[in-house]
Amino acid sequence: MLIEAGTIIADRYEILEKVGSGGMADVYKAKCHRLNRYVAIKILKNDYSEDTKFVTKFKGEAQAVAVLSHPNVVSIFDVGEERGMYYFVMELIDGITLKKYIEEKGKLTIKEAVGIALQIANGLDAAHRNNIIHRDIKPQNILIARDGTAKVTDFGIAKSASSNTITANAMGSVHYISPEQARGGYSDEKSDIYSLGVTMYEMLSGTLPFNGETAVAIALAHVQEDVAPLAAIDATIPRGLSNIVAKCMQKKPELRYLSAADLIADLKMFMQDPSGEYGIIGGLYDDEATKYMSREEVKTIREASRNNIGSPVKVAENEPEDVDDNQKMLNRAVVGGSIAAALVIGGIVIYILGLFIGLWGGSSPATPQDPATSATPTQAAQQQGEALPDFSNELKDKVVVELGNMELKYTLVEEASDTVEKDNVIRTNPAAGSIVKPGDSVELVISTGVEQISVPDVSRSTVGDAMNDLQQKGFTVKQGDDVYSSVPVGRVAYTKPAAGKKVNKGATITLFASKGEEVKVTTVPNIVGMRRSKAKAALKAAGLVYGSESQNYSSTTPKNRVCVQSVASGKQVEEGTQVDVTISLGEETTYSYVGSVTIDNPFEYETDPSAKFEFVLTQSGASDKVVRKATLSYNSFPYTISDVEGANANTGKIVVYKDGENVASYSISFKKVAN
Repeated sequence: MLIEAGTIIADRYEILEKVGSGGMADVYKAKCHRLNRYVAIKILKNDYSEDTKFVTKFKGEAQAVAVLSHPNVVSIFDVGEERGMYYFVMELIDGITLKKYIEEKGKLTIKEAVGIALQIANGLDAAHRNNIIHRDIKPQNILIARDGTAKVTDFGIAKSASSNTITANAMGSVHYISPEQARGGYSDEKSDIYSLGVTMYEMLSGTLPFNGETAVAIALAHVQEDVAPLAAIDATIPRGLSNIVAKCMQKKPELRYLSAADLIADLKMFMQDPSGEYGIIGGLYDDEATKYMSREEVKTIREASRNNIGSPVKVAENEPEDVDDNQKMLNRAVVGGSIAAALVIGGIVIYILGLFIGLWGGSSPATPQDPATSATPTQAAQQQGEALPDFSNELKDKVVVELGNMELKYTLVEEASDTVEKDNVIRTNPAAGSIVKPGDSVELVISTGVEQISVPDVSRSTVGDAMNDLQQKGFTVKQGDDVYSSVPVGRVAYTKPAAGKKVNKGATITLFASKGEEVKVTTVPNIVGMRRSKAKAALKAAGLVYGSESQNYSSTTPKNRVCVQSVASGKQVEEGTQVDVTISLGEETTYSYVGSVTIDNPFEYETDPSAKFEFVLTQSGASDKVVRKATLSYNSFPYTISDVEGANANTGKIVVYKDGENVASYSISFKKVAN
């Protein structure tokens, strides 16, 4: 099928222009005439339309992203096939790719780069929570709208997270590929995080971390070579941000951020405090002392590694096997932690035994003590302070009682929360684990539940604009069935919940587009014979309009009643149709114009033979009219012709013909006589 400007697809999408082309598909700008909005249509190239594998892959892209509804993911509106042409319809983004943006600016500011990275990570987090792995994150697949919104697009090789492996010929751009993808091994959410790390590296430095003369050389670099930390090549980049990028780009997936949500948390913390330390992995810097991980961190990493089920990563036979430095670090952390724990426990035991035997200058337990000056171990601990428990997610009333038992004062502060139920504690100030003493005050931050915000009024906006507006405000948006409305076709008639209503932040808003005013049909009543007032009432009751009125004579309808209606009774018409009427003047009175004339004797002698006579009327220039024909004799005259009917009251002329010869003419007058 030839695609050119003006081509109509599915009786609704008009192709306007070609805006892009990829390996498998072309992208066109089009207008949806049903919803009156501009869209982008991705159409599989003819070379691949008959290839089942490519068609399946192409449909997979649409199905993968269609389940997502997120402001940082390009929305899919429609999927279809027409005459062997496979396509899907998505929102049209007015902007450029992140790759083009980087090329134009050379490199981005730290604020720009982190802001865009946060949006990409949010989009990936939404995809990962729906078990979708993108597998081809790169600046070319990130669209930057004019308002600065970053949107992830081109899920062309996206897969369900339940799938384990990826073949070497479907890996996306090699400059951004993760080591496990380069090896043809298991890929999961952390593969996307690696590619996002490379993208962040390019945004901040203006260069790619690995280059080579061939794609194979670049892929091997991702597997084998260490990347230079950003802080080492640009001193203006904070080490905390450099560490975040480096953690994203760890060779081993289990050493990266375990989820996009974890990466988002560190990026937000960096935005609040750029001087902080984030994403620490031991051995990133030569001048950095070894950083030991806590037992909980070791446990988390090992659990993530054990749960990363999939085909083992196979390395080429001629590839040297590196010493697992990270595993050594893990072992050192476990051993070191065990020794430290043993020393602490031993010290506590010795201290308690010393108290009982008087080793620390106190009295032996057998020596009587003054109750006013002595203190039990519990009281001593209270006087020196104790750690504040973690009250997060606990009911406020319960926590207040526990604070009272600890002889602590408290104040209450309310705050909205998307994760903590209403009336439960979000956090404390000081934080959990802080040392507090009796009489100290603790601030309890109490959840008021999910933040309530008003639904914006997007009525009369195009559906696309309304979706973008609501999504940017954090709502989940879906489209309901089109409805009849006075709002122009294709624009939003109303939303549910309605505009202005308070709802939870992130609530689902359903848009209902207008399909124009409803066309209602009615039957025209018979109003002939009705008086004017009754005719008006009958038309109004049927949803019709009493139209223009005229008058005429009628021999069948009494005077002052409807004798004619412009639309026949019994006909089906739209409500609001106008019916014109004719009012009867009654039966019309008719008149005749009658005259008479006496003809003198045209014969000379009484013995003349009879002749044929013809009497012809001429009046007002009208054609001659034969009044009478007869055979007359001398004795027939004078001859009177009565009841001659004229055309009007004007004077006429009677011409006498004798045997065809004009022998005389006479004037004749007419009188108007009612019939």
